[in-house]
Amino acid sequence: MTHLDLPAGLTARPLTMADGPGVHAAIAAEEVVDLGEPDLTLEDVVSDWQRPSYDITTSTIGVFEGDSLVGYGDLAGPDTAYAAVHPDHQGRGIGTAIAHWLQATARAAGSTVIGTQVPQGSAADRLMTDLGYRLRWTAWDLELPEGRRIDEQPLPGGFTLRDATEADHEAAWTLVEDAFLEWSDRQRHSLEDWGAMVWGRPGFEPWNLRLLHAPGGELVGATHVFLSGESGYVARVAVRPDHRGRGLSRSLLADAFARAREHGAVRSYLSTDTRAGAREIYERVGMVVTSTWVNRAIDL
Repeated sequence: MTHLDLPAGLTARPLTMADGPGVHAAIAAEEVVDLGEPDLTLEDVVSDWQRPSYDITTSTIGVFEGDSLVGYGDLAGPDTAYAAVHPDHQGRGIGTAIAHWLQATARAAGSTVIGTQVPQGSAADRLMTDLGYRLRWTAWDLELPEGRRIDEQPLPGGFTLRDATEADHEAAWTLVEDAFLEWSDRQRHSLEDWGAMVWGRPGFEPWNLRLLHAPGGELVGATHVFLSGESGYVARVAVRPDHRGRGLSRSLLADAFARAREHGAVRSYLSTDTRAGAREIYERVGMVVTSTWVNRAIDL
């Protein structure tokens, strides 16, 4: 389905990998208005699109004025959508047309609900509210500000942290996915899809995936951290359930912040939401909330 009810002069078509920079530019322009600075990177877009299970041709729609992309929609998963409309073109009905396309595409694929996460109070948030989307959960971006001291968080005796190797990939995937699926209502990412977003991410280096081992050698924790401009982004933190309550998450975070600074980051940040219940842990290590997001959904 590629038809959209658009203003005269605009066209629509499925996206290709070559449209990545245009999509990123539209997202960045929205984020400057909503957040004061860009958040998502081109690498984020590419790593998500390159998942083996993902079909960009059937999952995306781009809206163009001439050769310029002014808006897009992406059915990234069965109930998860991403969308953006360049601020210069908001208020023309483009966002509504994209929302209807995403709903129809998800419905045709057998989904019963579709949702997305947007900055609280943004134009996208207001539009989704007007279209009948309900609140699913609230999320936050938290930052370790520039110059903030990273307090040492010593590991218990015998525990060790190291960079992952290729031989560790499957074990890391299993541990992190098990932890995230305790509270996240989604299907398990395949090893191949997860790898496309972690070690297959453009610019990946060994220090981006760190593993925590107990004295007996078993894997009990992991972090995925990478550079986003001059910031370190902690994308994933996980500790095995039988080793929680010992301060290991704080040790993993402190290590991730330190590794990012060693590689040029001047600040570090991460995202969490009400489902995970981890915001207090992050604030204890000196992080502060910089933005609030809402995840809204609509039944199909």
